[in-house]
Amino acid sequence: MGDIDYQTLRLPYRPLAPDAPTHHPVIVVGAGPVGMSMALDLARHGHPVVVLDDDDTLSVGSRAICFAKRTLDVWDRLGVGERMVQKGISWNVGRVFFREEEVWNFDLLPEAGHRRPAFINLQQYYCEGYLYEQCEAEPLIEIRWKHRVTALDEHTSGPVRVTVETPDGSYTATADWLIACDGARSPLRKMLGQEAHGQIFRDRFLIADVKLQADFPAERWFWFDPPFHPNQSVLLHSQPDNVWRIDFQLGWDADPAEESKPEKVLPRIRALLGQDVDVQIEWVSVYTFACERMDSFRHGRVFFAGDAAHRVSPFGARGANSGVQDIDNLTWKLDLVMRGAAPDSLLDTYGEEREFAADENILNSTRSTDFITPKSEISLMFRNAVLRLAKHHDFARRLVNSGRLSVATFYTESSLNTPDTDAFNPALPVGAVAPDGPVTQDGQTVWWLSQLGGSFCVVFFCDEKLPDPDLLSQLVNPGSQSIPLRCILIVPPALEGDITAGTEYVVDQDSVLASRYDVRSGACYLIRPDQHIAARWRNPGIDDIRRALHTATCTKEVSSCHN
Repeated sequence: MGDIDYQTLRLPYRPLAPDAPTHHPVIVVGAGPVGMSMALDLARHGHPVVVLDDDDTLSVGSRAICFAKRTLDVWDRLGVGERMVQKGISWNVGRVFFREEEVWNFDLLPEAGHRRPAFINLQQYYCEGYLYEQCEAEPLIEIRWKHRVTALDEHTSGPVRVTVETPDGSYTATADWLIACDGARSPLRKMLGQEAHGQIFRDRFLIADVKLQADFPAERWFWFDPPFHPNQSVLLHSQPDNVWRIDFQLGWDADPAEESKPEKVLPRIRALLGQDVDVQIEWVSVYTFACERMDSFRHGRVFFAGDAAHRVSPFGARGANSGVQDIDNLTWKLDLVMRGAAPDSLLDTYGEEREFAADENILNSTRSTDFITPKSEISLMFRNAVLRLAKHHDFARRLVNSGRLSVATFYTESSLNTPDTDAFNPALPVGAVAPDGPVTQDGQTVWWLSQLGGSFCVVFFCDEKLPDPDLLSQLVNPGSQSIPLRCILIVPPALEGDITAGTEYVVDQDSVLASRYDVRSGACYLIRPDQHIAARWRNPGIDDIRRALHTATCTKEVSSCHN
């Protein structure tokens, strides 16, 4: 598999069999990273999926290259994380330069004890290739290449109907649910008469993927007003196969066609890397960008995810990463509704939570863009003053913005949360992603998040004693609730011998999780299938846990299931 040229790979078009079913539980439109991740997640929950894509190729050029720790955690759950990391370039450190000198550097993952780095750099065609091969190995997934959706008829009370054009003619199909992952220009969005609203930035950037031998470290380097590209900015990233991504700010008046020519690109690269460098251009693109989103990500039985729902500037790597987090949020909710275990209103919280996440990403992306490309003399003076001060003063470093890099959104205001009634470290609020860490299972070191799977988990941190056996019995009794719920104990080594047979547990050998989860005098956490914290207590009763589970799934009347 590793020798496949994913950029030239032609994927198999398969004519539709005469007896092919015309109705499907779920149709996903778009076989990019978001669409294929969605298909894999649904299949992991046991649901058959048809994926429609209008092309028969993977990504042309590297496009999205920075994949964040949270995305890797999701891909670990889908079975492709390790392959991505093994091929990708792992990095945690970023450096910021102003003119001739470095003014600041930062480490995005300064502590040990995490399975994944803050980021990997990996060309999008590898990412898509690995996801495609994982989908091909999954019998519940059918990807139909060169099947283009030309019409969409959405009915809130009934199946979604699509018209699909192929090289052999058109056909119609229906689905109980349709997930639109068809990119920033989203034909499906237009078919529903929807638009994305936001800000178009009046600037142009040149992306150049170049192949060369270089001894730069695996770090993110960002220059403001460097001598080799005065009055503009430059970004440098390493990728696998000795490929380097270089972004040059050009200004709004630059001619995209002219700036893409090799005779214009090569002098810029050599000004950065040296006149004698042996460099091969692999891919060039000149782009403008926008920060915008749809008003609503749900339209009846149609859901929008990834760039189809929201778009941001590339600074901060918030595009593809946010799209993968969309599907991580949507899939478990759709699974419960499809199984009849939760009401349709649970699906409204996809919009509640991910529209909030999009606003957070757009805000951070807009601020980054305004700092990188100041639009007035006063803004430029402020930015340059901050950069000069950052070399010596911590307060200024907090103002430097070369792209606030992607992290998972905390759903702190979600209607699915149960607010704290006990005191916990506010740095890890309800709604946050559950932290990872090394634990021991059967004498082997494993990673905590990999133990959670894709279901609700109630987790007891046992510092001095085990929880009441009657409480555990009621929780694991299948008749106690309709929502599947696992119960896991996290124990110190001293308590391992007290655990009864059949109880799920891991050993917090070095107390890493005890510290990260603020255990102190004991703690119990309810963790959602997407690994966000839904509730927590110091010493809960069975009714506390059941109420929180009902709140997190909209499975009984609560004060508000959605805003």
